[in-house]
Amino acid sequence: MEIHTTVYTVADIWQLLEKVTDPEVPVLSILDLGIVRHVHIEDTGSGQQVEITLTPTYSGCPAMDMIAANIRIELMMAGVSKASILYQLSPAWTTDWMTESGKEKLNAYGIAPPVSLVGHQDGQEITEDRGIPCPQCGSKNTELISHFGSTACKALHRCLDCKEPFDYFKCH
Repeated sequence: MEIHTTVYTVADIWQLLEKVTDPEVPVLSILDLGIVRHVHIEDTGSGQQVEITLTPTYSGCPAMDMIAANIRIELMMAGVSKASILYQLSPAWTTDWMTESGKEKLNAYGIAPPVSLVGHQDGQEITEDRGIPCPQCGSKNTELISHFGSTACKALHRCLDCKEPFDYFKCH
């Protein structure tokens, strides 16, 4: 009986990682989030060892354990049996690492994507265009309700035009 083993390239692994989603925002892949920093493959003689380096969106992010487990599952389903997940905390993750496609997916899902900040005034984030656009109606006539939304990486806002509350994926 002949055993067939698949040899993967770094590009193949990146393709597999596109299937792994954020458990807190399932419309986003971990590539959309920009948390995958590095993929390395080493041929050990007894197969390939895949090493994936991630930078968490927040230090201590509770989703990271689930993301690592889902990466391992995805790799095992593809036949990669030796994988390690490393964490790199510096440089710290920033919303600038998110893909434009990911930001569009957030908005379509009902979460306002991060926008560039100018600063803070009276506890409110001041953006380049003076307002967090409502993902429901597009109005920039919105207000902050709470600095924390459904997860630590989001803030709760309300649209003053359509009156709907919505999560905003905070810049950092």
